[in-house]
Amino acid sequence: MNNLLFQPKRMSYAPLSFNHIFNEVFNENLFNGADFSHHSPMVNIKESDNGFQIELAAPGFLKENFSITINNQVLSIAAEKQAEQKSESEKYTRKEFSYNKFSRSFNLSENVDSDNIKAAYDNGILKVNVFKKAKAEPEIKKVDIE
Repeated sequence: MNNLLFQPKRMSYAPLSFNHIFNEVFNENLFNGADFSHHSPMVNIKESDNGFQIELAAPGFLKENFSITINNQVLSIAAEKQAEQKSESEKYTRKEFSYNKFSRSFNLSENVDSDNIKAAYDNGILKVNVFKKAKAEPEIKKVDIE
């Protein structure tokens, strides 16, 4: 059995270097572990009887890089990190900057206690526990008949 490799016909009016740029961008760099500083981290949300746990995968950050705010029943998680690497030798100096930033927002339901939220960052995972309000027992009122 023969294995066939599909290669699209090269456009005759496009120079080789033009095709090469697009092949490199779309076939190699885009999906093979390139570092994107503008991506949104993956999130898991688990619900239990007493609340929700949000797990956000953000390796490489420090807990000081995170900001968690609540405004009008919207929970926002943001992080920002800047780094600089510098190497020097006799003939050259190389300086590289790294900048990572993201923000995620979640609408909170009315049964969430926005005053009781806890967060912890460990091994690249930010865990945010959002607790539900305690269910109030229905108040039974007795009405007197006149």
